[in-house]
Amino acid sequence: MQGFESRKAALTLLTGVLVKKIPLDRLMDDDEGGFLDNLEKRDRAFAHALVATTLRHLGSIDFAIDAAMDRPLREKAIRARNILRLAVAQIFYLKVPDHAAVDIAVRSAEVHRASKPFKGLINAVLRRILREGDALKETAMARGNTPPTFFRQWKNAWGKRAADKIASAHLAEAPLDITVKDRSEAEAWASRLGGTLLPTGSIRLVDAAPVPELPGFEDGAWWVQDAAAALPAALFGNIKGTRALDLCAAPGGKTAMLAALGARVTAVDKSASRLERVRENLTRLGLEAETITADISAFKPETPFPNVLLDAPCSATGTVRRHPDVVHLKTRDEIVSLAKLQAELLDAAADMTAPGGTLIYCTCSIEPEEGEEQITAFVERRPEFHIDPIGSGELGGEDGFLTKRGEIRTLPFVWDTRGGIDGFYAVRLRKA
Repeated sequence: MQGFESRKAALTLLTGVLVKKIPLDRLMDDDEGGFLDNLEKRDRAFAHALVATTLRHLGSIDFAIDAAMDRPLREKAIRARNILRLAVAQIFYLKVPDHAAVDIAVRSAEVHRASKPFKGLINAVLRRILREGDALKETAMARGNTPPTFFRQWKNAWGKRAADKIASAHLAEAPLDITVKDRSEAEAWASRLGGTLLPTGSIRLVDAAPVPELPGFEDGAWWVQDAAAALPAALFGNIKGTRALDLCAAPGGKTAMLAALGARVTAVDKSASRLERVRENLTRLGLEAETITADISAFKPETPFPNVLLDAPCSATGTVRRHPDVVHLKTRDEIVSLAKLQAELLDAAADMTAPGGTLIYCTCSIEPEEGEEQITAFVERRPEFHIDPIGSGELGGEDGFLTKRGEIRTLPFVWDTRGGIDGFYAVRLRKA
């Protein structure tokens, strides 16, 4: 059956995220069992898009499934539920022909003993969803797609109105942002690529061709990087010819930006494989940086650096538009553990910062304990550091990105008329 193999792969991916709690990107990269090997590039892309769409709208999809059943589906029937989830995602959001979505779902149930007993139920539920159509979809869309734990956290942190906006922003897929190696050519590249030059210097593309096929990629003229993630490296100011240390450097966007600004960069990450990707990207871009595989907490440079950037490991809750699996993988306990790790890494980074030097700390999280609260605690225990306020002039006049203390704080609904932006936190610290 045409399209069956891509749906089969999508079912394996969805199960990996929701049952085994493995990030979607890691499942795509590692491909344990080789279930993606025989798929064409187009079918791999469809499988990823189908799973991402299902995760992004999981609350609405589950509501529709439950509303179309006389009795709840028992918890052990997870394979049957996941088959239904993928089918409803295709019907509601991906404009797959109804008969194809139903037929492939039934076929998927037939080929596995765990779901075969539910073949008739799956067919009946999907046909009821098709009969009730738009009315059921409209009701389902009104239901929250954000897990209650996270919604409560964001409501407590930012207020109910902002939490509602965050949840709504997560329903839309993020646009593609790029950073140009030579910033003086940004306007020309925006025109050539049919994109929009944002006030902060990034170029935004909507409905773009696959990245490797875009002009300038093979030539190393630019790299993919969300507009928020492109802000921290520029906060050092003029660093041409100076030494810069990029901690937790992979995947390397900030390393590339520091090198493009003329700094002599040392990039440190504990993952050798991820650092190899950093080196590959630098080679494509024609940039240079020293790369060191090391655990940050144990790394001791011979001399401290005047410029240190710590992009700390975090919950990544600011990237849900790009990675809808995040809210289905992270727990409250993990965020608490990450905050403790961030404090340790901050202290280590502080020791690597030269007197009078600058330390930039950032995370792609919208949890205050990984951002504002982390820095409040840091400056209390490390009095030799103070917040060096960031001015709106450094961000292309985007005052709305700045806190009262002069930190960067973005939430996913900021820039909603431009397509949004990742949730992000960054602060500039100066050492006495």
